[in-house]
Amino acid sequence: MSTTTAETTSIRVEFRSPMLGLSPYRAFALEPITGADGLYALRATDADVRLFVLDPRSADPGYAPVVSADVFAEVDAVDSSEVDVFVVANPSADGVHVNLRAPILIHRETGRATQTILDDQTYPIRALLGG
Repeated sequence: MSTTTAETTSIRVEFRSPMLGLSPYRAFALEPITGADGLYALRATDADVRLFVLDPRSADPGYAPVVSADVFAEVDAVDSSEVDVFVVANPSADGVHVNLRAPILIHRETGRATQTILDDQTYPIRALLGG
């Protein structure tokens, strides 16, 4: 699933269906951003499409969204022990906002991925990091 070089590790990610707003792209590479722990670039493998994603635990160790068994099944996982969770990060003039209500789940072994929208209104769609 991953390709390692001296400078970076790239993980191949395949979404079951395109993320909202990124159709038709399903194949991506997840690449860590040097010097920014927990921050990654998610780049389409066949187009000039990129977004930033963050391991939400690097900003909020208590982030623990409840995800249904159906969502885990979409990436062929039994439970949270088999997936890594990321949230989309959007840099702006007033800081970096993350969408905590629509986590991305990536199976650690296969790279299968999905983005889900949580029913739980506790998590905001636009949360300012460090705010």
